[in-house]
Amino acid sequence: GLTALAHATTMAEADYKVAKNRIGTDYTAAKAACASLAANAKDICIEEAKAKESVAYAELESSYTGKPADQNKVLVAKAEASYAVAKEKCDDLSGNAKDVCVQQAKAAETKALADAKMGKEIGAARKDAAEDKRDADYKVAAEKCDALAGDAKAACVVTARAKFGKS
Repeated sequence: GLTALAHATTMAEADYKVAKNRIGTDYTAAKAACASLAANAKDICIEEAKAKESVAYAELESSYTGKPADQNKVLVAKAEASYAVAKEKCDDLSGNAKDVCVQQAKAAETKALADAKMGKEIGAARKDAAEDKRDADYKVAAEKCDALAGDAKAACVVTARAKFGKS
């Protein structure tokens, strides 16, 4: 009946197990390839391998179950993985440039998570998501103002507050 039809669209358990093993093998190989790198390049390589693995597992789970909740977990995994990699890349910078880089990475993650949340609970989440995105953009703008001084900094902060509806 209906359950057989629903199950037909998802993958067979044997295929699921094979795919799951392949993800583990791919991760091990990707991580091993990072060994030849040094310093932050190695850290970035490892973060990218972890990111690929977590997204692949989420996508596999989603294909296997076909559940909307698991499809949502894919979006969350992608957001978190992108943030981890972006944040690691910021380590090559220092001072305000690094702070801005981290804030931009966090803003991108916040927006992606807000989009995932929106897909999950459309109505009420839309307002929250828009607010989260605006707050994230404001934090980036405010961080950029920190590179300035005196009147220029004050003017920058006023402009940022006005642009993102902060009083």
